Amino acid sequence: MIKKILFSTFLALLAVVLYFNPNFKTIATGVAILLFGMIMLEEGFKVFTKGPLQNILKKATDKLYKGITAGALVTALIQSSSLVSVITISFISAGLITLSGGLGLIFGANIGTTATAWLVAGFGLKIKISALAMPMLIFGLIFSFKKNATLKGVGNVLAGLGFFFLGIHYMKEGFDYFKDYIDLTQFAVSGYLGAIIYAGLGIVITTILQSSSATLALILTALAAGQIEYQNALALAIGANVGTTITAVLSSLSSNTAGKRLAVAHLIFNVSTGLISLALIFPLANFVNSLSEFLNIGSKDYTLKLAIFHTIFNVLGVLLMIPFIKRLEKFLLKLFIDYKDKAIDEPKFLNTAILEFPGTLISAVLNESKYLYKKVIFKIVSHALSIHRNDIKSDEKIKDIINKSDEIILTDVEDMYYTKVKNIYGQIIHYTAKGQQDLKLTKQQNKRLAEIKLANRRMVEIIRDSRELEKNVTRFLDSDNAYVKKEYDKFRKKVVKVLRVIYKFRKNEEKEVYFNQLMNLKKEAKNAIHSDNKSLDKLIRKELITTDMASSLVNDNVNVNDLIKRLIQVAELLYSEKDVILENEK
Repeated sequence: MIKKILFSTFLALLAVVLYFNPNFKTIATGVAILLFGMIMLEEGFKVFTKGPLQNILKKATDKLYKGITAGALVTALIQSSSLVSVITISFISAGLITLSGGLGLIFGANIGTTATAWLVAGFGLKIKISALAMPMLIFGLIFSFKKNATLKGVGNVLAGLGFFFLGIHYMKEGFDYFKDYIDLTQFAVSGYLGAIIYAGLGIVITTILQSSSATLALILTALAAGQIEYQNALALAIGANVGTTITAVLSSLSSNTAGKRLAVAHLIFNVSTGLISLALIFPLANFVNSLSEFLNIGSKDYTLKLAIFHTIFNVLGVLLMIPFIKRLEKFLLKLFIDYKDKAIDEPKFLNTAILEFPGTLISAVLNESKYLYKKVIFKIVSHALSIHRNDIKSDEKIKDIINKSDEIILTDVEDMYYTKVKNIYGQIIHYTAKGQQDLKLTKQQNKRLAEIKLANRRMVEIIRDSRELEKNVTRFLDSDNAYVKKEYDKFRKKVVKVLRVIYKFRKNEEKEVYFNQLMNLKKEAKNAIHSDNKSLDKLIRKELITTDMASSLVNDNVNVNDLIKRLIQVAELLYSEKDVILENEK
């Protein structure tokens, strides 16, 4: 609602300004072309986010300094902090990176946005940029019509740069023409009052344009044309940095937890940096003057000075925030509920943010499936056998566990499926189908998603097997017939052994050893039905068990072996090492 009101107000004001002052149309056209160029740039670079870029950002988050560096370099290269933010939110949502790693990328992205000021001040305003823009547009549009995704991406990048530079040209021409009619410097306000007013104006302009880079380009072209005072331009730049977080916060209102955390972190970072820079604006300006003299930058070259100032206060903000990053992370985790605090039947990793990239989709549905397997399926199977999960995880002998576990654990498997499994299972299938429909996946990525879906179908079948088994375990656990009780204890022993090996396999303790054990147990389960039936036939012939008991044992013998095979298959599908999550698009 707020965004709609702001947009409607902006359109109305723009119409009034253009009607009463047609001279403003060249500047407005320049801004529009520049914004369109930035949209094309972002679309072009999205083609390259399916492999290399995601790998770089993912691997850079294990250390804070690496995250900040990667965020800065990638943002400077692609000229889009918003795209870096989208990737970061997707990564956190899918569990690929931690919140602290994501914060490093976002802080680095803030430094990376200063590249726009250097590009405009050091290049865009120093030469006849329109001459360079035209060839970029021509070749960019030719490439953008190609079917090949890479060529299309290159075309969008070239065309985006062309429109970006063309927009700067029109903005510069517009201000040069505009000053013949109105001198905006007459509205200059000096001192701290001017700094506060113009910082507020920078926030408003950036909120409307929804791009701090576009606002900076506008400030620099106006400054080059002599339409704003240098000190007021510094305050506008500070306001632009704060304003870009307003749009991020508004966008995050309907996003997932990861998006809200990052948006608030960005807001805290930029507001803090803005307030400090505003308080130190004049000492920082003097420092920039001294630095400019040292670098042989002309005293009247205000555009380059503004680029230096913009870089200094962003780097200063990062340096000031680094000591508090752990506290900020703790605050954000408390402010927004972590997935661990969600109800057991709510998805922990699935949200719309994961659908941005193939890698985050696969990682999220895989993590959701693993969570379902170890937290819910493990519980259903063990309780169906009237065995406590902690006993299975322990080093206690399985024989001793079976002997002491003679009390029935009342478990409504049917109810557990509907209350704890069905919703998550449905969400996993929904997101998988949605991703396969909307994203361009490689054959290996499609295969991996098919394997994850198969694992989830097997988990539903495990619940069905457990439901049938639980009825008779409950019925015969305290039976007076020692023979039928012994047979069900054998069933319980076989399943507990498999569950323990799966648990150790999941924990990555000598993974290869436990994987081989699982394959042997799987083979045994395939061959066990006939050998087990022979021992049951002996009990029947000797009339040691009733006909009713015999039919139950025969049926459950099949159930147990099917259950074991499915448990092992799910573990194999979910925990085998298959590195296709961030696979490059062929």
